[in-house]
Amino acid sequence: MVVNIERLFSTRAKILRASEIRELLKITQVPGMISFAGGLPNPDAFPVEVIHDCIEDIFKEDIKNALQYGTTEGLTQLRGVLAERMKKKHINCELHDILITSGAQQALFLVGLCFLDPGDTYLTNVPAYLGAVQAFGALEANCESIPMNDEGIDIDSLRRNLERLRRTGIYPKFLYTVPTFQNPSGETMSLSHRKELIEIASKYDFLIVEDDPYSDLIFEGKSLPAIKSFDTKGRVIYMSTFSKILAPGLRLGWIISPREILEKLILAKQATDLCTNVFSQYIAYKYVNGGYLDKQVEKISKMYKRKRDLMLKEIKNNFPKGVKWTIPKGGMFIWITLPQSINTSILFRKALNKKVAYVVGDAFFPEGGNYNSMRLNFSYSDDEVIKEGIRRLAEVIKEELKTTYKKEPFLAEGV
Repeated sequence: MVVNIERLFSTRAKILRASEIRELLKITQVPGMISFAGGLPNPDAFPVEVIHDCIEDIFKEDIKNALQYGTTEGLTQLRGVLAERMKKKHINCELHDILITSGAQQALFLVGLCFLDPGDTYLTNVPAYLGAVQAFGALEANCESIPMNDEGIDIDSLRRNLERLRRTGIYPKFLYTVPTFQNPSGETMSLSHRKELIEIASKYDFLIVEDDPYSDLIFEGKSLPAIKSFDTKGRVIYMSTFSKILAPGLRLGWIISPREILEKLILAKQATDLCTNVFSQYIAYKYVNGGYLDKQVEKISKMYKRKRDLMLKEIKNNFPKGVKWTIPKGGMFIWITLPQSINTSILFRKALNKKVAYVVGDAFFPEGGNYNSMRLNFSYSDDEVIKEGIRRLAEVIKEELKTTYKKEPFLAEGV
């Protein structure tokens, strides 16, 4: 081993930091640990038998091509059925507008690679998806955080921050957002804010990176059109994934963007992995083309709604007064806000002693803060595990309140 390996690392390698969520997942492998930390789909929702049948068909019909290198853009057949499916979301695109990626995380990194130089600025609403912050941070970009309100991103705050940045000569490259059933808050951006965001992006000349992994997992109400559906000037880069609606192990995502942007993304991808897993693409194509996906989405949504309802019920019945929580209409997460006297990073170690885990809220704030919040995942755990886990977590919170919170508590409520 080189004695001083540190001096050989690149500047970017030196600033890389471990994902807090990924590190948490290691801790939660302890026997008996109940984890609400990972954003994991429920394995009981994986369509194992249908995937098996799709694989058998591939072996019978086209196995040699499925085992060969593919084009960087992705399997033509898969891009074709995705283009048709996107029209249901009011996104008019052709297969030539789509790039298949190795999961949505690669899509995020490719976008960052193509648009962010060291010192460049991007915008995101907070709390923000940690994977995006990590990807853009690895490229030495600066993050400007915009708070959220009941309608998603706070539009007034966005305008004020853009004017402030402009006065200092800073022009953000893009705004990153998960507008529907956001990770980590579970909140959804309103229709009016989606339209207004397009107008603001045009006025201040930046792009919108729309990350849409959860919109199919809707429990109630009507689905809102994607921000991309209002894009008439090529300002929105849309991305999604099969991880939440089929299986994450396939590692398949996709990007829809204007051709001049897509061409750069393709070149960037060629430098990273040449092409996305071809065999997985064949499976996804067979699955979507066979008409299985809509039935699968319906099955997953029913399962996750039941789990959301169960977790919300247990939270309401067990958590002490003064705790607030979101009531997501879809997705996989509930956002918990505790009294300000509680630091969830400190509380986390105590929760581990009770063998229950969550993700601390400040992990989702690039510029720090919000130390009294946490994210809970309801999709992965079995029903009885949800009940026991919330009971354990409630005990930890109550014990912490006894020692740190002396004021008269507020009434517990959902928000």
